[in-house]
Amino acid sequence: MTELDAVLFANEAFYRAFADRDFGAMAEVWTNGANLTCTCIHPGWGLLEGRDEVLDSWRAILGNPDSPAVRCLAAQAHMQGEMAYVVCYEEIAGSYLIASNVFIHEGRRWHLVHHQAGPTAEAPPAEAEGEGGLIN
Repeated sequence: MTELDAVLFANEAFYRAFADRDFGAMAEVWTNGANLTCTCIHPGWGLLEGRDEVLDSWRAILGNPDSPAVRCLAAQAHMQGEMAYVVCYEEIAGSYLIASNVFIHEGRRWHLVHHQAGPTAEAPPAEAEGEGGLIN
């Protein structure tokens, strides 16, 4: 497995925690590094800063039975030293968001430090169909 594969695996773990509505798994995906500040911008929300605030938002989203199913498509990983980011599409109820997920390498794993998703009028490339599992 290459490091880019490992980053994509970490990205999939993020979306799997979302799909399974598993708060424990979601907390595991995010960094717990003392020198790092987690940030997150959900569509239509303001900036969330700090692990507690970010995880509180995920606790609310994952605990909401009306949260929609999400499908991750066309994930592309890019790496710069101990930092990597993934750009992907999120399909929600027939509409698309475009997301960026930033990871850092800590120990033997990649951990999420920033997630941002927002609307886009662009659909993922046609060859992306079938990529990424159904995330609900």
